[in-house]
Formats: sequence, structure tokens, C-alpha cells
Amino acid sequence: MNRFEGGGNREAKVRYLDADFQILSPGTHVVCAMTGRPILLDELKYWSVRRQEPYADATASFEAEKRAGTLPNQRR
Repeated sequence: MNRFEGGGNREAKVRYLDADFQILSPGTHVVCAMTGRPILLDELKYWSVRRQEPYADATASFEAEKRAGTLPNQRR
């Protein structure tokens, strides 16, 4: 993970990778794609590489997968 000093209290721009993420523009947080809640970068654990979206928690991640139709045995 790349970290930059500073960034204030603003949203970071992030590239989501398979097992990590890369900070493209400094900031303190990202915004959950499902809930709109801010997620501190130190607490970011869930994201989609394919959709390049962060999620606040496992429930938000699961709901995003349902919305995208990517769950096993889910009709598209």
C-alpha cells in the first residue's frame, strides 16, 4: 500500500488491487459505494477490483455482489 503524508480530511483516490490497494491521490478516507459512509483508509477491508468500489463492511460488499448479479446460482 502506498501512503502519502498529509491529505487533510478529504477523500483519497484509490486503485483497488487483488490483495491490496494503491493510493493515487492522498486523503484520509474513501466513501462506501453502497452506504455512502466514509471509510478511513486504515479501516478499509472490503472492495471490488472489477468494479473499483470500496465497501464499509461485509454486508455492504455482499449487497453490492447481489446488485451486480455475481453471486453463485444468481440469475442475471
